[in-house]
Formats: sequence, C-alpha cells, structure tokens
Amino acid sequence: MAKIKRVVSIGAHSLDAELMGGPLLLKYAKEGAHCTCVHVTQGRLEDPNATKAECEAYLQELLNQNQRAAKTLGADTIWLGYVSNKMPTTEDFQARLEKYFLEEQVDLIITHWRGSMHPRHINTHDAVVRAVKHLRETGNQIKLVYGETFEDLVGFIPQAYFVLSDEEIKQWYKALDEYTVFRGGVNDFPYQQYYPTNLKVRQIESNSKGKTVCYMYASLIENELW
Repeated sequence: MAKIKRVVSIGAHSLDAELMGGPLLLKYAKEGAHCTCVHVTQGRLEDPNATKAECEAYLQELLNQNQRAAKTLGADTIWLGYVSNKMPTTEDFQARLEKYFLEEQVDLIITHWRGSMHPRHINTHDAVVRAVKHLRETGNQIKLVYGETFEDLVGFIPQAYFVLSDEEIKQWYKALDEYTVFRGGVNDFPYQQYYPTNLKVRQIESNSKGKTVCYMYASLIENELW
C-alpha cells in the first residue's frame, strides 16, 4: 500500500464515491495517501413548485453532506459542477478527467463498473476508462478498479477482496450515514440493511476471517511484467 500516494473515488452521484471507494480511501488515508471523493453530479429537487431558494438550500445541504462524509473517511471532496440533465460529451468528460489525473498525479482510481442500471454511472465509467487507457498508453502507471454498488452488478466479478476491521466498518458507516439517502430519507431502498449484509456475503465467498469488501480489476494493457 505504501506505493499508492494519491487515490480518487469517482461517483456519478453523491454517495456513490463513498459506497464504492470508502473502504479503500480510509485504508490508504491511514497510510498517508491523499484521498478524494469526486462527485460528478449533484441531485436536485424534483418538485416543479420548489422555489429557487429551496433548490439552492437542497444543493448546499448535499455539498455539506459531501464534506462531512469525506472528512470522516480521512479524505477531501470535489464536485465537478455537472447536473444530471446537462452531462458533457464523453470526449469532453474524458479530457477533463485526464487533465485532473495528471495535475493531481493520481495513482489509483475507483469508479463504477459499466454493467449498471443507471445511464450516468455508465457515462462516468466510459469517461474514466478512456482517460485511464490513454494515460497508460503514454507510460503512466495509473491503476483502476471498479467498486461494488447494488446499481452496477450486471457482469460484476469480485476479484480483489479486502477485510475490514470493526473500527474501519464503523468509520465507513459513519461516513455513509452523513447522507440523507443512505438513512432512507430519499427513497425506500434499504441501504442500511443491504451493505452490512453484503459484507457478510463477501466474507463467506472469499473465506476471509472478517467482514469483507470486493473490487473488480479493470481490463488494461500491462506496461511491464509483474
């Protein structure tokens, strides 16, 4: 782990980056790495009668939740400024990400697997993968893995397993609990039941000695022999 100094977890929406990358971010942060949750879009009030002030207050609260969750993980956070109905082209998105990865000297990226029910997850996956592949063609050793969420499971294959200590699980859940959606305040998906159960499932299938999370390796051309 000591070789990784700069880690980013890129999620299409608030909470995605923390669900996918939270366990690795907190582990690498403890090793001294600079870790960031990157949020591509932010949600917005769907109520057509919402006032401008209400919409602005809703957005500000989401940004506050971003900040609190990242801080709990030992990370920082940025929002790329996009909203769900005004996504850039894949080419523009790729170029922006590639510039960011170079400027930040990113070593490891965690993002969505493409087998998703959500178009913006797929958009994010495509732009990240294209940026990473282009950088690796130039000799950059940047690494990419896909995190697990219930929305991105079509064809997802667990390949890298990491055991979490009780303290790490507590830290991760504390970060997730900063989000209203995780606590059940936005929709009825049982986040607080699903993800703890999934830790047990991954522990059983990997035959590990503790609660476990998993990641999927990206298909990339290797630049050197292992």
